[in-house]
Amino acid sequence: MAGARRLELAEALALGPGWRHICHALLYAPDPGMLFGRIPLRYAVLMQMRFDGRLGFPGGFVEKQDRSLEDGLNRALLQQLGEGVVAFRVERADYRSSHAGSKPDVVAHFYAKCLTLEQLLAVETGATRAKGHGLEVLGLVRVPLYTLRDGVGGLPIFLENSYIGAAREQLLGALEDLGLLEPGEVSGLKIPARQQGQPFVNPPNLR
Repeated sequence: MAGARRLELAEALALGPGWRHICHALLYAPDPGMLFGRIPLRYAVLMQMRFDGRLGFPGGFVEKQDRSLEDGLNRALLQQLGEGVVAFRVERADYRSSHAGSKPDVVAHFYAKCLTLEQLLAVETGATRAKGHGLEVLGLVRVPLYTLRDGVGGLPIFLENSYIGAAREQLLGALEDLGLLEPGEVSGLKIPARQQGQPFVNPPNLR
């Protein structure tokens, strides 16, 4: 939404009791696979199809009983993704950014966690048995980190989907900053102009 701003974590944590905190995580793993035997997959990066038909990252609101942002995030991941997440924990070291809007008073925190491919596969396998499957979450998807010969297929066309809030910008920033794509590859994508500069929108309460 208009007026959203990026905050330092300490500033976000110092916001008053009228603010709610919501955390999301990008889960990824090195992937040596090849598409059609010639296109390297490089990394498996997970997003999810939400109940509202938009793409986003798994996560949820931090509740009063949670001792930290990360406790709230890991609880939400278990609810949305199932038992596959018990093999790892998203920690403060995985934190990337915070953004706040004004209406409603929600500050969103974004994390990125590197898994082994086996851990990521376990998350995908167990997600259909999660409490939130078919309700809050309609399914997991992998982000294609390649561009086909037509210059459109793969990541460019994937970016034409509808995303919740700042998820699209968070995805592109993480792909570049974490080295999941080659330097300059993001800026070289044929990204439709109508998708650029999309404002931050606070995610609605999932309950």
